[in-house]
Amino acid sequence: MVPLDKDFITRIASLLRFHRRLLGRAAGPLPRGWPLTAYRLARLDLMLRALDLRDGGATYRQIAVELGREEAAQLPAIEWKVSATRSFVVRLVRDAKALAGGDYRKLLRIR
Repeated sequence: MVPLDKDFITRIASLLRFHRRLLGRAAGPLPRGWPLTAYRLARLDLMLRALDLRDGGATYRQIAVELGREEAAQLPAIEWKVSATRSFVVRLVRDAKALAGGDYRKLLRIR
């Protein structure tokens, strides 16, 4: 049984690859959209690092510095609150928490 949900195409593609392997044939190339781009891999790496730091008790500013944004350490509090770096780090942590909470399945969908 294959559910007719938003992941139907991905499920069918996976089943076809699996069926080919069962028959002793090569699974074939991955469907377009499955391999993660270099950008997405780099972002996932940043997200995991940011989440690890946040779960370890680091502040957003400390996370920014650890991720290579040293200028964050010198910003006055008022500028830090509205900085693009802070927004970037907050988004990384938010998105990482969403992935950890079940959104990781989106990585498997054909885009």
